Amino acid sequence: MKHIYKILFSAVLVLAIGCDEEDFADLNSNPEAVAVADLRFSTAQAIQDMYSNDYTVWFYSNFDYIFPWSQLTTASVTGGNSEAFVEMGPAGGQSIYPSLYANARDIRARIEALPEGEGEEYRAMSAMTFPIVIHPAITITDTEGSMVYTEGALAPYTSPPLITPKYDNQETLFNTWLSELDAAIVELSAPNQFNIGSQDIIYNGDYQKWAKFCNLLKLKIAARLINKDRAKALSIAEEVASSSVGYMNTLDDDFIYRRDINYRGTGNGQQPGIAGKNIVDFMLANQDPRLRVIYTKNHFNAEVVQAFLDADKELPPYVEQYVTVDGEGNFAGWSGPGEPWVRYAGAPLSPDETFDTDNTVYFNQGELYRLSAGDVQKQYTATSSYTERITRTGFNFTYPTKPGGRVMEIIDNFPPLEVILGSSAETNLYLAEFKLLGANIPGTAQDYFNQGVRLSVERLDRLAKNSGLPYYEEDPVYTDETMAAMASTKLKAGEIEALLAQPAYDLSIDGLEKVYIQQYINHAGTPNDVWTTVRRSGIPKINSIHLPREIFTSSGRELTVPRRFVAGTPTEDNKNFPNQIQAVEEQGFSTGTNDPVILNTERLWFDEENPDYGAGPKE
Repeated sequence: MKHIYKILFSAVLVLAIGCDEEDFADLNSNPEAVAVADLRFSTAQAIQDMYSNDYTVWFYSNFDYIFPWSQLTTASVTGGNSEAFVEMGPAGGQSIYPSLYANARDIRARIEALPEGEGEEYRAMSAMTFPIVIHPAITITDTEGSMVYTEGALAPYTSPPLITPKYDNQETLFNTWLSELDAAIVELSAPNQFNIGSQDIIYNGDYQKWAKFCNLLKLKIAARLINKDRAKALSIAEEVASSSVGYMNTLDDDFIYRRDINYRGTGNGQQPGIAGKNIVDFMLANQDPRLRVIYTKNHFNAEVVQAFLDADKELPPYVEQYVTVDGEGNFAGWSGPGEPWVRYAGAPLSPDETFDTDNTVYFNQGELYRLSAGDVQKQYTATSSYTERITRTGFNFTYPTKPGGRVMEIIDNFPPLEVILGSSAETNLYLAEFKLLGANIPGTAQDYFNQGVRLSVERLDRLAKNSGLPYYEEDPVYTDETMAAMASTKLKAGEIEALLAQPAYDLSIDGLEKVYIQQYINHAGTPNDVWTTVRRSGIPKINSIHLPREIFTSSGRELTVPRRFVAGTPTEDNKNFPNQIQAVEEQGFSTGTNDPVILNTERLWFDEENPDYGAGPKE
């Protein structure tokens, strides 16, 4: 609770700092200015509320369910998946209630209530509230389906107060949001609008960029309709591609949510799992620079390798394959791709793999990879995990060194948190998909694809730099400056061009699958969209020659993976019980059960026509 109070106080302080002395003088003397300032501050608070409850979203929803089911990581922090990983327990989740939607409604109502002619210059500010609410609402419906929206937060504006709002189904939600976004684009393009300035922490009052963000949200909805109503989805893509306001196409257009340098979230670790072997192998084979951002280096640098050689202790086989030794058996360098690539390794994901004795090198690291020197004992990690600094920057880091060796730490360094809520990379990768599926848009699929990959790599590189990833500038454990620089994880000259030259990035063969793989990788660095991509695309595809899906088995039996979250059971003591029960019945959902078979077969509306896990894309 203390953390919550600190965050609220910080938000108020940031808003106060955003006004200079002249602003305060105006506020003290001009009641109309007070109302305008309140609108600015309310809008700033609405933006702040777009990304909330991040600890439970990452700890539960992403790292326990979405990432393991999507084959990005294991559900276990230090081990493989158990049979129970397909069964849901507690889940996190963001809500647009009570503060976000109520605030957005209030901003719209106050602007609408201004005297005739005075509200004209606040049309764009009012329009901002629509994408602000719609973005997190898309995330909610992606896991839960029907939700309160069209009648939400209307109690202050209805008589008697509407406190039992209906639940809108996904078809209604998507149609409503598309209409609202179209209207918002018009308002955001209006001339002579009030400058909200620094109270807009995303675009600093650039309403044109907000309009482009609306176009991205339209593409997100189109993506969810692609197997439900393909003609409509492609029509939306055509609207975006020809939009008078344009679409997101540069890094400066990206929607980057920020928290200040002292933001630590709850202060608790979020416990990401071990990287999936197939995705790491795919990115390694193509030397994709995003691998170095999405996943962590293992501990086996040259110094640690030498310590294992000195102790005559076996190295992990996926490390040893790249180690070269001199005539005396000492570490002489790296073969193969060299640093930093040799420091990344994933683990098998099927629960049955945890019982294979050959896989103790993945799942018994605590016992296998320990070294001692005197009374100092150290344990080393040989695999890669999801990079937790993508989710929170406020924790210390210790570089791996030999037992009794140097102590090298990054402490008391809390860079500002940046969260990618929408990007030009995502936009272009959607356009590549829709072009392949028949959309009448001007560019080629390959051009959209190349632009999307390029922007994705560049955005994640910027994210890594901002978030203070430990190895970004160099690997300081290496005393040789050349090796230290080579082992850095920052983007290097020519890497994007080399990546795009790989066969896996040529759309002339298996083009749609390749586009979906890149969407999958791009969303690995951003919240919310990766599971939707997996469900609607059927990738990773079973037996793919590019990125194969691993079949989850337990005792030789294939496990069923959920496709939605658990639906709570409405209770009659809730005032809105009739609407709640109608919503679950309309969707055909069993409530209160975490049975994976039920959560797989009783699908969300947008997911009904999507391919099964691993079935590959619907052409």
